[in-house]
Amino acid sequence: MRKKELIDLVVERSGIKKKDAKPVVEAMLAVLGETIGGGRELNMQPLGKLRINRSVERSNGRIIVCKFRQSTATSENTDVAEKNAIPPLAEGEV
Repeated sequence: MRKKELIDLVVERSGIKKKDAKPVVEAMLAVLGETIGGGRELNMQPLGKLRINRSVERSNGRIIVCKFRQSTATSENTDVAEKNAIPPLAEGEV
């Protein structure tokens, strides 16, 4: 996925204007990049948890090897909750 596609999807899902979403998405990507570059762990559900295993400096940049874990329990819990939900009463029903 490229940044343009990410911005378009954020606009589609949030309903905000592209001119408002673009600087927010770019700032978020910058913060995430700085955080990972600094060797810090990320825990951003439902995205997942990212942990840096090792980092190697090269002449053309840095190679960061990380472990990324996404939980499947979140979507399963949502499905179970929806199945067990009590349907609302119809209008006029007592």
